[in-house]
Amino acid sequence: MNEFEIIIKARRYSSIDELDATERLLLEAANESIKTSYAPYSKFNVGSAVLLENGEIIQGSNQENNAYPSGLCAERVAVFYANARYPGVAIKAIAISSAVENKINDAEVYPCGSCRQVLVESENRQNTKIKLIMGGAKSIVVVNSVSLMLPFTFNLDRMMQL
Repeated sequence: MNEFEIIIKARRYSSIDELDATERLLLEAANESIKTSYAPYSKFNVGSAVLLENGEIIQGSNQENNAYPSGLCAERVAVFYANARYPGVAIKAIAISSAVENKINDAEVYPCGSCRQVLVESENRQNTKIKLIMGGAKSIVVVNSVSLMLPFTFNLDRMMQL
């Protein structure tokens, strides 16, 4: 047996005011996009905002469906729309935030496993890191690469080794 350890470096902030101007702008856009969330079943509204290399910001929100799991998370809505609208333009960063009953949650929100896989594939596809800003009203966590959130990613390289 060979045991190893994985360490993830992240930064935690207690206020949006501590972020740099770009991170703050992106998190504010994610907070704003919560308003377009359709979450009548979970009541958990999520917004996201993607910053592209060309300076465009694409927003997304979670869209639920009673034929679960037919809905989509906010992160995938924004990433897929960005890729469809601006094919070949790299994603520099993505911010996500959540709310319940129109109040931003105090704690930061993390992407689900499906979103992590999509974000890591986007990072691999464009061959550049994507910064992830996970927002909350009283706690914000930032990592410099989405791959840190999914260290054992499912990828083509692993499939080809079979």
